[in-house]
Amino acid sequence: MNKNIIISLSCLLILMTSIVVISFQKETISNLDMVTIEGEKITSKDLLGKVVLINFWATDCSGCIAEMPDLIKTFNMYKNKNFELIAVSMFYDPPNRVVSFSKKNNLPFPVVLDLEKKIMAQFNGVTLTPTSFLIDHEGKIINKIIGEINFDEFNKLLEKTIKKSISNS
Repeated sequence: MNKNIIISLSCLLILMTSIVVISFQKETISNLDMVTIEGEKITSKDLLGKVVLINFWATDCSGCIAEMPDLIKTFNMYKNKNFELIAVSMFYDPPNRVVSFSKKNNLPFPVVLDLEKKIMAQFNGVTLTPTSFLIDHEGKIINKIIGEINFDEFNKLLEKTIKKSISNS
């Protein structure tokens, strides 16, 4: 009887340990293949070694438009510190509106159209905007933000992540 209890508890412990280990593994982004509205190609390989914010947005999303000035400010503060920001417009956003908004607002970071939903699929089918993913220098998603970014909190995490990436390079 005691032997069966010990075996059962051992199996339970192994199962729980496996679940904990799996939950702490970070999803890695690979096979990204994007083309900006300027015609520049960006791949996962190009982004390795950098800290990256992928921001899914739309021109008809009030939260997306509201956070654009802070995205620009954050990009400009960290662009020379191993940081990249890529704005991915949703598939339903008319390309001419995305291009017009980008030029009118002088967006300093790459803007990508996701007309075929390939990019959003790689991020588990993003449906809400804005949705942002912070990716570390190893290509692992370390934070997902649904809704507008709290830039005070985000920039602290970004600085910590950038420091870690620089110390590991």
